[in-house]
Amino acid sequence: MFPIVVIIFGFQFLVIRRPISNLRQVLVGFFYVLLGLSLFLMGLDQAIFPLGEQMAIQLSDPLFISGESGDAVAELLWSDYGWVYLFAATIGFSTTIAEPSLLAVALKAEDVSGGTVEANGLRVAVAIGVAVGISLGAWRIVVGIPLYYFIISGYVIVMIQTYFAPKFITALAYDSGGVTTSTVTVPLVAALGLGLASSVPGRSELMDGFGLIAFASLFPIIAVLGYVQLSEWSARKYKNRE
Repeated sequence: MFPIVVIIFGFQFLVIRRPISNLRQVLVGFFYVLLGLSLFLMGLDQAIFPLGEQMAIQLSDPLFISGESGDAVAELLWSDYGWVYLFAATIGFSTTIAEPSLLAVALKAEDVSGGTVEANGLRVAVAIGVAVGISLGAWRIVVGIPLYYFIISGYVIVMIQTYFAPKFITALAYDSGGVTTSTVTVPLVAALGLGLASSVPGRSELMDGFGLIAFASLFPIIAVLGYVQLSEWSARKYKNRE
């Protein structure tokens, strides 16, 4: 927080060389931000991270999956972790819908586009993308496939979609991937990946536990581009019927 304050005030006084209007209000606002961030970080450490990690460990526990413990864990297949994939998808969808930064971007996009881009439609498309991405990322941790296979393939799909997608949505779709990795989504997703990697046999928390956030950034781009392309295709099909 302190570096941000220094940069803002430094540019204001040394580059722009004008006094800050409503200085008292600005200082009070900075205090609120500092207090909120401090409480938020405490909440992450005491609740969000432990809860997400604990849920992942419990859902991938062989005793929960098969009702057996001990050596039975070696016999588990990727398809036995269905509850893990479902939890990953639902937590990805719900945290994204609740993401304040996504709401702000969606409302601004609707305002600037004159209603061409609907805020709720954009939020749902991004949330579905995150849900699919995190669920696929959880599957990757279970089966142990290297991360770069998915990331390279995903961006190839994005490049193909970008070529065919309407130009007005391209930049917004790319930004939609960034706003998902913010205050609400990242802590739970990171905790989920680390907890899952620690409980699946043969997985490393360092090598396999991280990477879910990359899925949460990539798949919303695919989802938003696909949402607009599907909308345009449906509109053309309806128009041709008339």
